[in-house]
Amino acid sequence: MTSAISKLVTGIRSVSSKTVTSSQARLKSASTASAASLNSTELTPEYVMAREDKFGAHNYHPMPVALCRGAGVHLWDIEGRKYFDFLSAYSAVNQGHCHPKIVSALTAQAQTLSLSSRAFYTSVLGEFEEYITSLLGYDKVLPMNTGVEACETAVKLARRWGYDVKGIPKNCAKVIFPEENFWGRSIAACSTSTDPTCYHGFGPFTPGFEIIPYNDVAAVERACQDPNVCAYMMEPIQGEAGVNVPDEGYLRKVREITKKYNVLLICDEVQTGLCRTGKMLCSDHESVRPDLLTLGQGVVRGCVPCVFGVM
Repeated sequence: MTSAISKLVTGIRSVSSKTVTSSQARLKSASTASAASLNSTELTPEYVMAREDKFGAHNYHPMPVALCRGAGVHLWDIEGRKYFDFLSAYSAVNQGHCHPKIVSALTAQAQTLSLSSRAFYTSVLGEFEEYITSLLGYDKVLPMNTGVEACETAVKLARRWGYDVKGIPKNCAKVIFPEENFWGRSIAACSTSTDPTCYHGFGPFTPGFEIIPYNDVAAVERACQDPNVCAYMMEPIQGEAGVNVPDEGYLRKVREITKKYNVLLICDEVQTGLCRTGKMLCSDHESVRPDLLTLGQGVVRGCVPCVFGVM
């Protein structure tokens, strides 16, 4: 797994570097669009980008492309240019844009029952839960709205297990994270980040988290010897950090250590899950079954606003 993915990463980094350079130049041009253009009804790339820049919060740096349509692996901008979508909405549309089977199922359900509180049972939730747990070999699933919520829930479950099962003293549970982790932008997620762009200006941070080096088996063992540690949450391959692939055997050794010290292993597969690395789960490459598993965009298929943690 390591050599094949490393070659792919090298190619991605090279292309990304060139793309960012050219994108920045066009974005700068678009940002200088005059205020008068915002009063125009003509839909141009400059108008679209200037409008977002004026009315939207500046929490992201989009590429200067104004998209309007997608089908399969292709996207079109408002000027009719056609693109291959190699980003795939960070895996949310791995199956392609506007897949007819998915759109048909979504439309049919929306016309039947679009929303119900969990205060009630519904005819289809159990069907989904049975299917996904059987597919992945887990006992239960908790549907969520976002990947960061799935990870937050996994941390909550681990802490509760630590108190109720492992016997950790009240409010003393610790969760270990590796450096350069990324699992969202909530306060808890920022509290585990080692990236200044994620945590600067957002303190004070959530207590009970400790950071260790990634791809360091000895560091995992040292951390797990603390009797108050209830879980180690990690990405089998780190995505936001630049696609960091650990050494062969790392995940397998981590699983052995966490079992040895009665610590839960949480695999965050929001980015790597559902065949993105050649197997159903990235952890399958080393035949590792985590205690808690979080999945994300690959489940939603670009249509259904649901991400989940599998337990």
